[in-house]
Amino acid sequence: MDAFKKIKTIVTPLDHVNVDTDQIVPKQFLKLVQKSGFGKYLFFNWRFKENGDKNQNFILNDKKYQNSKILVTGDNFGCGSSREHAVWALKDYGFSVIIAPSFADIFYSNCFKNGVLPIKLEEKIVEKLKHELGEIEVDLENQSLKTDHEQISFDIDFHKKKILLEGLDDISQTLQFEDKILEFEKKSKIPSVL
Repeated sequence: MDAFKKIKTIVTPLDHVNVDTDQIVPKQFLKLVQKSGFGKYLFFNWRFKENGDKNQNFILNDKKYQNSKILVTGDNFGCGSSREHAVWALKDYGFSVIIAPSFADIFYSNCFKNGVLPIKLEEKIVEKLKHELGEIEVDLENQSLKTDHEQISFDIDFHKKKILLEGLDDISQTLQFEDKILEFEKKSKIPSVL
């Protein structure tokens, strides 16, 4: 997993609440066994019409947002099933930050495990950010968002911040204790797994 860097980009406003993981990436596309390749299926049923044509009324089909790395959306984002594929699709599409008033718990946790920063902000601030025309800078180290008009602070758990800044997935975090694991295995006469 790559270390999280400062991001400066326009936001993509997704004006929906209770967006579930099946809307983020529909179940029929969950056949891939790797984390990559899911971006093309992101919000598939909203992005495309039944005949396969692009739905020109859906925000992701607007070229203006083509390189946006920040998704600003409504309350309870990522609800529904606990599939990690939803975060994989967002990440693969290019989003590194998701801003919402609230997230489903499992989805929120899956974001950190996959290098995506979910930021919880008050609803009135989120609504204002959805209409932000300029770029926003996300600075995880200083826990701030900067727009052309203001600086907004956000809270984040210290450990979750650390794993994003250092690019640590679950295995990388475990391997930080490799010496202690090997020492324990020697004392316990357990065959080494490392």
